[in-house]
Amino acid sequence: MEKIAVFPGSFDPFTVGHENIVLRALDLFDRIIVAIGIHSTKQALLKIEDRVDMISQVFSNNKQVSVDSFEGLTVDYCKKVKATHMLRGIRTSADFEYERAIAQINKQMLPSVESIFLLTTPEHTPVNSTIIRDIIRNGGDASLFLPKGVDIKKYL
Repeated sequence: MEKIAVFPGSFDPFTVGHENIVLRALDLFDRIIVAIGIHSTKQALLKIEDRVDMISQVFSNNKQVSVDSFEGLTVDYCKKVKATHMLRGIRTSADFEYERAIAQINKQMLPSVESIFLLTTPEHTPVNSTIIRDIIRNGGDASLFLPKGVDIKKYL
C-alpha cells in the first residue's frame, strides 16, 4: 500500500520550518501532499493560488511532493486523496496539546489515517507564519525565514 501523507495548513506564508518538516518526512512516505486549507474567516496575506505556486516552486525538483488546496474538513480531504497519514510539525508544548486534541478527533472521524508529529529542529522553533506575516506586512526582510529562492515580493 502506498503511504500518502497530507501535510495540512494555511501556509501563509510557507516557511523554512514547514519546508524542513516536509524534507525530513520524505523518507517516511511515498508521497507528501502539502494541502493548503482555505479558511474564509482568516485574513490572508497571500492568495491561495500564490501559496500553491510558491510551495510548488519550492519542491519543483521533488516528484514525491505535490501541492493542493482544499475547503472543509481535513479528514474529508484525506479520504478524497486516499491518504494514510496526516503530517504535522510541533514547535512547542502548546503546539503539541493543540495538535494532540485535533489528532484524536481526526482519529475518531477517520480511523484509517494516522497522525504523525515531527518536532521542529531547534533553529526553526521560533519561526511561525503569524510572525513572518507581520514582518512582511511591516516591510521587514523575511527572507531568512522563507525557503531559498522564494521571492515574497512577487506575491504581494
